[in-house]
Amino acid sequence: MQHNERFLAIVNAAKAKVQECTVQDVADKLEKGHAFQLVDVREESEWARGHLPSAIHLGKGVIERDIEKAVPDTNTEIILYCGGGYRSALSADNLQQMGYTNVISMDGGFGGWKEAGHDVEGG
Repeated sequence: MQHNERFLAIVNAAKAKVQECTVQDVADKLEKGHAFQLVDVREESEWARGHLPSAIHLGKGVIERDIEKAVPDTNTEIILYCGGGYRSALSADNLQQMGYTNVISMDGGFGGWKEAGHDVEGG
């Protein structure tokens, strides 16, 4: 997908402020039973077509409103993902501004997850 210049500018600014991990990092954490909250920030229609195992859905449009109920402890490790790692970086930046201290954006997103051949739920 070709993204617009101004969108990429705010994504790059967010990526400079947030921690990122790879698709393989998340797969390894899941395989080892590492405790963290996996959050899909894509649109509901994207979620319905498939998502990562054990993920919860808090779309980018509502995550700031709903995160405190879903993940009340601001020290919880939260890994966010979207389609490719752009929207998750923006959401991670916002959660950090809200006081969440251990937020990570999965670079490569759902597309990278599927491309790597990892399991998908739903869809």
